[in-house]
Amino acid sequence: MNIIPLPALADNYIWLLHDRDGNAVVVDPGDGDVVERELRARGLRLRAILLTHHHQDHIGGVAQLVDVWRVAVFAPRDRRIHGATRVVGEGDVIDLGAPRLRFRVIAVPGHTLTHVAFFGEGLLLCGDTLFSLGCGRLFEGTPAQMLDSLDRIATLPAATWICPAHEYTEANGRFARMIEPSNQSLAERCAQAASLRARRLPTLPVTLADELRNNPFLRVDSDGVREWDQRQRAATSVRSERFARLRAAKDGFG
Repeated sequence: MNIIPLPALADNYIWLLHDRDGNAVVVDPGDGDVVERELRARGLRLRAILLTHHHQDHIGGVAQLVDVWRVAVFAPRDRRIHGATRVVGEGDVIDLGAPRLRFRVIAVPGHTLTHVAFFGEGLLLCGDTLFSLGCGRLFEGTPAQMLDSLDRIATLPAATWICPAHEYTEANGRFARMIEPSNQSLAERCAQAASLRARRLPTLPVTLADELRNNPFLRVDSDGVREWDQRQRAATSVRSERFARLRAAKDGFG
């Protein structure tokens, strides 16, 4: 299976998965033209669309692609998503024949209340829940909900390839280094990301193992994040409150 992040819009990635027989699936196609160009260039046939949540930069190209390809659209139950042919939620399984792919659906509320991720084939297609060295903004959910979603992701196999929907690694890395300045693994990841972006290459996918070493939002119980939190003169050590302070600090950081 080939896994390709297609740059789209300002900083999105549309994930394209295809087999050697020319069968393809796309995840969160915010721009239909980007997908169509890649399908033509590679001689691929679109077989299905997977959607993680309702934001326009993730669903904007769906109608165009369905009009051409008449494919199934798998999406969470959300009245803001139009054209879904199969509504999916926690624990559901998507089993495709061409390309041969099997994903388990994981509910990950936080960024939005109906956000889902797709786990299988050694991948986690996580939309705007988890980014490399960061996590999504809380537009609808609570800090406790997002922390629970990230905790669930953290229990997946460490070798899982994380496939977020945005290229935010460098910006996230600057914040992460402010939180854990002595984390040498994080420093190395930031240097790697800078090198990749200087060559206009994606910093993704990235393994969950890397994120567990480096991403402060997966490390709310680490000594480094706890020490940062103590410097904020925090009144409690409740981990959901520590996460909320971390997310608020990132919102203010830029």
